[in-house]
Amino acid sequence: MNTGTRARLERLGTDGKYVVVPMDHGITMGAVTGLKDIESTIDAVTRGGADSVLTQRGIADRVHPNKNGAGYIAHINGSTTIGPDEEDKRPTGTVEDAIRAGADAVSFHINVGSEYEREQIEGLSRVTSEAERYGLPVLAMTYARGPDIDPDGDDFEQYVGHAVRLGEELGADVVKTAYTGDAESFQHVVESTSLPVVIAGGSKGTDEETLSMVRGAMDAGAAGVSMGRSIFQHEDPEAIAHAVASVVHGDAEADEALHDAGLAVEV
Repeated sequence: MNTGTRARLERLGTDGKYVVVPMDHGITMGAVTGLKDIESTIDAVTRGGADSVLTQRGIADRVHPNKNGAGYIAHINGSTTIGPDEEDKRPTGTVEDAIRAGADAVSFHINVGSEYEREQIEGLSRVTSEAERYGLPVLAMTYARGPDIDPDGDDFEQYVGHAVRLGEELGADVVKTAYTGDAESFQHVVESTSLPVVIAGGSKGTDEETLSMVRGAMDAGAAGVSMGRSIFQHEDPEAIAHAVASVVHGDAEADEALHDAGLAVEV
């Protein structure tokens, strides 16, 4: 890792741990709840404790005035839920585009095990090579998704471990992937790579479910989260960002973080 990459990576987290809030869902799902007035959402989550935010590069001018000094990651591939296949992620920009948009890093999504795996491996390889020349970190979103992969199957943790290792082998600096359901199985994923591993949030659950998942990932050795809908679609994005940051950075238990953020349900 060169000096520039290392310096910029420090802008994305705190002491090697990361609370990233991705909001690139506008290209995938449209202007869903939390993204119409994305300026207010970005302001809220970064005030709450998010270290960095992530969007497609085209709305960077809506990000910078509202991120309260947090880091910025430009995502440079994508697909839509209304297209023929959401797993078919195509390039939406280049490393140079991300630099012009003021990004501290780029991210790229790859579905390991899908029919698009070959093209996406090539795409991620190109991105990491180009990013290294500019000293720009790469967050690889490495998911195990495909016709032969069952998220509820006994082999899922092996597939996810393979996915994060692939991200490292292709030159990424941080890898993001799905949580495997418990700390014991996710430990295998974390041990499959020397890179920091952050977990995706997936579909929005209850506050307790969200924070219990984060706690489990951290117990397994994860470096944090890259969590979108569970944060930006929350009725109080600032509070849930604060709670997640309490677990990631403060080593809080889930119930402690809920209470500290004012989200605990009084019985």
